[in-house]
Amino acid sequence: MKLNAKELRDVNIDDISEKLKNIKRRPMYFILENIYDTYNIGGLFRLADALAIEKIYICGESEIPPNSKIKKASIGTYKVVPWEYKKTAGEAIAEVKTSAVSAKFNDSSLTAEVKIIAVEQAGNSIPYAKADYSMPVALILGNETYGVTLETLKLADQIVEIPMFGVNKSLNVIVSAAIVSYHTVNSSFK
Repeated sequence: MKLNAKELRDVNIDDISEKLKNIKRRPMYFILENIYDTYNIGGLFRLADALAIEKIYICGESEIPPNSKIKKASIGTYKVVPWEYKKTAGEAIAEVKTSAVSAKFNDSSLTAEVKIIAVEQAGNSIPYAKADYSMPVALILGNETYGVTLETLKLADQIVEIPMFGVNKSLNVIVSAAIVSYHTVNSSFK
């Protein structure tokens, strides 16, 4: 089932709920911490759908669907990607860390504790291409101005960053998420 932008915007979730059950979701999570720009949240739903990730956790000072800008930017993918609001990223991390994940993807089973990886520039971060992305994995994505909070960084198993070679300090959160999440998928499912 592949829907174009118009079809996604207009889709009635009840009409496709059985088909959604057949999507082989990757054992991967996005934890969004204080993402302020609703268009970024919508774009992250599109990315999550493209990768067929398990779930998005929207945390803190972030808006949640059905916010009109999230609806517009997500082109309706907020209806097909599982998501949940948590008051803090720490609550989302605790939820994914306390339960072992059993998931099937490409006819292989894996059961393991979720690895928590923050995408952030920090003193102890490593280049994203050198990290261990063995699944299952949760990527923490932070605020557009302040990044992932120090409190949340302490809960991460790894912190990764994308090298920046110009004068700009960082990339847009959707771009960063796309780079790291596609690298994660390519590293884990070769």
